[in-house]
Order: sequence, then C-alpha cells, then structure tokens
Amino acid sequence: MKLHRIGPTVAIAMAASLTLAACGDDAPTTSANEGSEGSSDESDGGSESADAGGEALTGDLVASGASSQEAAMTAWIAGYQGVQPEVTVQYNSVGSGAGRENLIAGASDFIGSDAYLDDDERAAVVDSCGDGGALHVPVYISPVAVPYNLPGVDGLQLKPDTLAQIMNQDITAWDDPAIAEDNPDAELPDTEITVVHRSDDSGTTENFMEYLSAAAPDSWPHEADAAWPVSAEAAAQNTGVIEVINQNEGTIGYADASVVTGQAAAVGVGDEFVEFSPEAAARVVDASEPADTGLDGDMALELARDTTESGAYPIVLVSYHVACTSYDDAERANLVKDFLSYVVSEEGQSTASEAAGSAPISETTRESALSLIDTIQGG
Repeated sequence: MKLHRIGPTVAIAMAASLTLAACGDDAPTTSANEGSEGSSDESDGGSESADAGGEALTGDLVASGASSQEAAMTAWIAGYQGVQPEVTVQYNSVGSGAGRENLIAGASDFIGSDAYLDDDERAAVVDSCGDGGALHVPVYISPVAVPYNLPGVDGLQLKPDTLAQIMNQDITAWDDPAIAEDNPDAELPDTEITVVHRSDDSGTTENFMEYLSAAAPDSWPHEADAAWPVSAEAAAQNTGVIEVINQNEGTIGYADASVVTGQAAAVGVGDEFVEFSPEAAARVVDASEPADTGLDGDMALELARDTTESGAYPIVLVSYHVACTSYDDAERANLVKDFLSYVVSEEGQSTASEAAGSAPISETTRESALSLIDTIQGG
C-alpha cells in the first residue's frame, strides 16, 4: 500500500475532523483477543499482545471515515492502548465517502465505512491496495434512528410509506392525515415539517435510503446514494444533524442511534411499530445475506431492509473496517491486523457497546472476521 500521509484528500479531511489518538503511556497491557477463540497464551508478565506472534508492537496507524463509528473508535483506541501502548492510532471522523476516497488515494491505512465499496471503488482501490483490492470486516452494528422534535408528541409512530413521504416532502405538515392514522392517540400540531439530512456524503444516508427504497418503493423514487437527493435542511455529520433537530421544533431526520439525545420515532414493521435498540437491529443482520464483492470470504452484507420479522428494527447500518488485502510494508500489515483483531474481539465489541450502544457481533461473525483479517499480507 502506498501511504501518502499528507496527500490532498486527507489534508482537507484532517482540517475539518476530530482526531482520536492512542499514545504510548504506562497503561496496563491486556489481551486483545480476550474472550475470543484461540487466545490462551499469557506471558510471564501477565500481559498478552493481540498480535498472533504475541510480541509487543510499535508504530502508528492513520485511519478515517464514518462518523457513526466515532464513539466506538474513541473506545476502541483507548482500549487498544492497554494492549499495545507503543502503537498510536489516529482516526479522522470525516464521513464514509471521504474515508473511501482516502483509502483509494493511499492516504489511510484502513477506513471506517457504513457502506461497502461499490464496483468503481473496488476497481480504483487496486492502485493503493494491490491486485487483491480491499476487504470488509463488519465491526459496528447500530440502528439508524429517526429523531424528531415535536413537543407534546411522545412515542411518534411512522409506517414506512408515511416516513418516505415525509422525507420526500410529499407530507409537509405534522397534522397530515397519514401521520394521524399512524398515531391515533396523538394531538398533532399543524406545524410545518422540516427535514434535516446530512450535508456530507454519508454511509448513514445511503443505509437510510436503502431502507426507504426497500420498505416503501411506491413512496420513495430515489436510488440509494451517499448524497441526499431532496433539497432540505442540511448539517454535517451525525452530530450536526442531531444539533439542528434538538434546537428546532418541527424537525425530523435520521442519524446513527449512538448520537441521539432526544426523541426518536418507532417504525412500522409488519403489523407493529418497533423502536430502535441494538437487539432489534441485530435481528436484521442475522437475516441478511453476504454481498458479492469478488473476494472469497469477504464479509460485506446485503441487509434485509424489508423484513417483517416481529421485533426487528429494519433501519440499521453495519459499519465496516475496510482494509487492504496486502500492504507494501509488513510491519504496517501487522499493525492493521492487530488493531482489527482487537476491534472484533469480545473485549473490543463489549467496549464499543458500552460506549456507543452498538450491538456486539456474534461469535460466528467474530470467528469469520478473525479468519478474514488473518489473510492480510504485507511485504
């Protein structure tokens, strides 16, 4: 992998992003694979490296991408500091689209992305990652919430078609008959609806649009994309969307559930309405099929957006760590493998769940992820 640390793409990203770093200090060392299969050796000092060889590592990693992972990455970096205190990890929360651009440009060692690489991106990333291209490891499962600000209306319920028509601005007032039908016991004001969307290219946007297309095809005419297609109120990153919604009555939008601090709508699934939760989101992931990325063992998923399974929350994102299948530098390859192994470990997933409210991956997914990570080559 050709890494250009201050290339034009990443330089812009760094200027506008939060940098999360784990620096070497006197933090205690623990096993990165603690609780996962195959991690039983302990050193005489009572510490164990995440690396398959067991040695302590030194170096630095530069990553960028999905803002949905920001809280989880903060926790992962802090936890990894206890495993490898001499490794520095920097994560620039610039959005999935910018992260994928950085990987293609060779400006990030790995990235976070709420969507897997499309055909054009998989072809382009060969220049920086070699003929094998890039691989996808699902590391973060989270609902995409539908936050709203409507004082006096608690427990808002929206069927898929109603939600799609609101987002497409075909429904423009909160007392619209379709919303009233979904909420027969609510006193709905005649307040104008203001839709708030991401201003940046976003995997959260793409996941949300995929849901609208699958669950309400007659009401949502747009193809899923990282850019929002309807002119409305825009804000940068998930946190920006929440800030606008919390400060303005009559608003509604979408955001990773980890940043939601106010009310969020329950969405229609079959004959019921389901509120977001990690457990409800995980049910959708378990029902999903692998996507065809052309790489054997890759873990990109085609999510079951139109599920009618009771208790499932269908607006969900699976955020990936996307890494090269091979790196020019063997030491860098080992660092990437080591950090990703920590992230998917039981300890890493528990840390993210506590920090961000995400759903931990299953043991089956963990085993597959570790096998995939182990295929990364270097040198």
